[in-house]
Amino acid sequence: MKKRILAAILSSVLIIALVGCGGRKRQPIELTLPTEDAVAILAAAGIDLPDAETAKGAGSTVNWYAWYDPFQNYSADEIVNTGFFTFKEKYAGVLNHVECTWDERFTKLATLVLSNEAPDAYPGDTEVFPYYAVGRKMFAPVDDYIDYNDAMWSGVKNIADNYFSIAGKHYIMITNLDINYVVGYNRRVVVDEWGFDDPAELFYNNQWTSDVWLEMCKDFTDPDEDRYAVDGWYYDVALMYMAGEPIVSYNPESGLFESNLDNPKFEKAADVVLEMKRNDTIFPVWQNGGKLRGGEEIQGIGVKDGLTLFFVTGLWGLTDTVESMSTRWGDVTNEEVMFVPMPRFPDDDYYYATKLGGLCIVRGSTNPDGVALLAMCMRFQTLNPTVMSVDRMQKMNTYLWTDEMLDMYDFILDVSEGDHSFVDYEAGIGPELYSTELNFINLGRSANETTWAQVKEAYGDVLQYQVDQFNEEVAQYLDDDTV
Repeated sequence: MKKRILAAILSSVLIIALVGCGGRKRQPIELTLPTEDAVAILAAAGIDLPDAETAKGAGSTVNWYAWYDPFQNYSADEIVNTGFFTFKEKYAGVLNHVECTWDERFTKLATLVLSNEAPDAYPGDTEVFPYYAVGRKMFAPVDDYIDYNDAMWSGVKNIADNYFSIAGKHYIMITNLDINYVVGYNRRVVVDEWGFDDPAELFYNNQWTSDVWLEMCKDFTDPDEDRYAVDGWYYDVALMYMAGEPIVSYNPESGLFESNLDNPKFEKAADVVLEMKRNDTIFPVWQNGGKLRGGEEIQGIGVKDGLTLFFVTGLWGLTDTVESMSTRWGDVTNEEVMFVPMPRFPDDDYYYATKLGGLCIVRGSTNPDGVALLAMCMRFQTLNPTVMSVDRMQKMNTYLWTDEMLDMYDFILDVSEGDHSFVDYEAGIGPELYSTELNFINLGRSANETTWAQVKEAYGDVLQYQVDQFNEEVAQYLDDDTV
């Protein structure tokens, strides 16, 4: 769908941006950008927004509850959230930010729901479902307000059906999918200084495998020189994703949540992590006060200086200012910085845990139609070729991404949206079950050289018990006449 929409460049439109020179005051300006006649192209694909005069939720106020506000707070170099801009300009919608802190986000929300003061909208991400939507009844089904069979939602319907639906009811309005973890590296260090094959070239030649990854990590590492091949909080989780599924998943056919511990690929992935630990290839956070090299917030420190070969990060680690990136990752202007997907098993395909964005309707909301209309605006603008062009231009002009980086991003995004993608609920399965799951996916966080058999023996029965308990909660939820 995206590539078809991007095919024709027909006209130019005005995009609103915010600029400023520090401080709080910012001036909105208009940027004229060459792009498509977005409305006409999307309409030809059966994707359009409701009429402003008749749309449910038009002219209403949506109480947005979150620890952040992506709709109305901007940095000087950011494009205005055009989904909200459409909601405001086309439908006269108003957004009221009901603030909370990260730590209190669920406890405060529960209090508001129980006291009949429920806000309307909450961020739609993996931590919402299933535990807080079903187990704690904090979010309402969305099917009375959007139709996942509509063309607008076709690109996310499969994820919504298979991961965020119980008994035919969906609990998240998914507005976009995005890539998760990538392997960032410095080409000068990897290729010129160490003589390794470029991971990007290996990838394009279908040779970027866990065996190659291990060999490079071992050859590079020298603790006496403070060289550790891998840094970042997520490398072990990302390697476990080579299994092609999360530890706990939902089976739409049986209507049950299931443990996937018997998937033999998990043991293979755990063996890769164990081999890395035995060869000291991982930066030892357990010897550094539980922090990465340079601290928790400094993404990529050591990559430029040849102390870190691979830094596993979310995409945010590679979308920083040129000055900051050049300090930590390498000379961006000289195309030193590059990234690739996590490797695959030698005898298998690439798999990717996809991220998502969207909205949830808080149970007890007095304006679910407004939430749905805002979500429709957000989804529409996700597909809008104007917004896609701006995003691409920002990566090129602000972050100095090369065409090769953009092509790599496109590939990983395709995997994240395709048949080899899956959703890891992570904290969405609830604090107790997730705490147990972490024993299986965070095998690289301590000095212990733990085998898969050992961790399975220690926590396998506990995990299964907790999954069974949660399935009982789901059954009770479905039997509840008040739901």
